[in-house]
Amino acid sequence: MTAAQLAEELEVSVRTVYRDVEALGAAGVPLYGDAGHAGGYRLLDGYRTRLTGLTAGEAEALFLAGVPGPAAELGLGPVLAAARLKVRAALPHELRGHADRISSRFHLDAPGWYADADDTPYLPAVADAVWNGRVLRILYRRWREPTDVERRLEPYGLVLKAGRWYVVAGPGPRTYRVDQILELASTEEEFTRPEDFDLAAYWTAYQQEFHRRLRRGRAVVRLAPGSRPSGPLADAVAADGRTDEDGWTLVTVSIESVDQAHDDFLRLGAAVEVLEPPELRERIAATVRELARRYG
Repeated sequence: MTAAQLAEELEVSVRTVYRDVEALGAAGVPLYGDAGHAGGYRLLDGYRTRLTGLTAGEAEALFLAGVPGPAAELGLGPVLAAARLKVRAALPHELRGHADRISSRFHLDAPGWYADADDTPYLPAVADAVWNGRVLRILYRRWREPTDVERRLEPYGLVLKAGRWYVVAGPGPRTYRVDQILELASTEEEFTRPEDFDLAAYWTAYQQEFHRRLRRGRAVVRLAPGSRPSGPLADAVAADGRTDEDGWTLVTVSIESVDQAHDDFLRLGAAVEVLEPPELRERIAATVRELARRYG
């Protein structure tokens, strides 16, 4: 094909074709051109790419992205292993070394510490319904009464967050923890996933709304000089901390509840003083009095 024909086919300018042909030649693609009335560009007969478009960084990221634990939970462990072997075999020699080095030096372990792994026996069935667009009927355990409820789900997607699986399902959509599914029945009923549904965008908005609803209360506290708060308290200090004449830092921080804030602030010991709200200050004072009595 001539440069003009390629430009028309690809909807680009002839100048772009010339530039791209040079770039392909520099990358080792055997593309050559014949001049004259019947000339044009030709790809060497029998040429096949071997993923030469991958950079070293892309090859490393590809093998770093392989998470065997979650894949195995979804029933895709052998499939993932086979795919990685095939991709590795197709990589040029120099990129194969990069991929092997990243696999041997970095390991991803998503779940957090101090927690047992969730029991998710229905995860493969949920994944299958997500993939094939099938309706699920489940018995689900929630935190409020009545705790055990029946639900009809149109599963749009699965999310793995800190080692815990969630299914996002219509109508709504709403979010359900897979480990809280007590019973599951697959159906032959199909549903149509909304074309404009974006799983990543939904999950981002869901997390933002969750944190907004979670921390509706406010507390005013003083932090001793040299104290090292963490989490939301550290964020509040960085955003709006004010140092008083004694060198203590005065800050207003969002809290989930009096109970939760009581436990969080007690962990800081004498490095924090709660000023407001009164019920939280009195709750901590009562605990401190009891501790003093108990330990003499």
